[in-house]
Amino acid sequence: MKIIVLSDNQSDNPQLLAEHGLSVLLETPRSRILLDTGASDVFMRNASCLGIDITHVDVVFISHGHNDHAGGLRYFMKINQKAKVIVSPDALKGVFFSKRNLPHSITPQWPDDLHDRVIAVEKTYEVDGGLRVLTQIPQIYPLPRGNKHLYVQDAAGNLVPDDFRHELALYADGLLFTGCAHSGLENILAACPWPIHTVVGGFHLLDGLESDEELTLMAQRLIDQYPHTQFYTSHCTGCQAFQTMKRVMGERLQAFSCGMQIQC
Repeated sequence: MKIIVLSDNQSDNPQLLAEHGLSVLLETPRSRILLDTGASDVFMRNASCLGIDITHVDVVFISHGHNDHAGGLRYFMKINQKAKVIVSPDALKGVFFSKRNLPHSITPQWPDDLHDRVIAVEKTYEVDGGLRVLTQIPQIYPLPRGNKHLYVQDAAGNLVPDDFRHELALYADGLLFTGCAHSGLENILAACPWPIHTVVGGFHLLDGLESDEELTLMAQRLIDQYPHTQFYTSHCTGCQAFQTMKRVMGERLQAFSCGMQIQC
């Protein structure tokens, strides 16, 4: 399998654009899966620069209902007429807000014709081609403290803390994609009953929230409990948090950026 990062907060390639968003192309022997779509059409523009034809994507996986992961979907669907879209129904119906800095909406603008192509997933689900979607992540380990800024609108129109029931993770032949890991990286790992050799995605560890001691202990648990797993992160993993964990995990933890390709 091959992973190509199409959209991320960081770009080491001057020809590729960066944005606050995440989109990754997963190529397997059976299919091409787009893992999230970033916040805009940046992932498509970067794909074009890399010589990747987005019209050949077979499946789109949306990890959760925030704009930085689903905002590019409406651009994608204008040029790709075949791909099914895997998403939680709670993501589609949710109205999401962030109170970090000034309160603002982080709800994506969903495509008008989306429902004709949706695979709405509420329970752990196996897609054709060996893809497995994980839902209902148990809260065994603490959730990321950055979640304290994130809210969803309830039936009465009030903003209540988001419980992230709309978050999904995707497993494919040993690869686990975490999206933003709002449910907690360790909780997502614990929810996966299959062997994991590679983890890719954001960890939602914003700088200055988890202590160095907490991050160090988490990193030690990861290398103890998953001794044969390689971890790749960026997007919503802060630079200081990354460096703290890397001091423990060494080469087992790597950062990704736009255009990076990973063979796994």
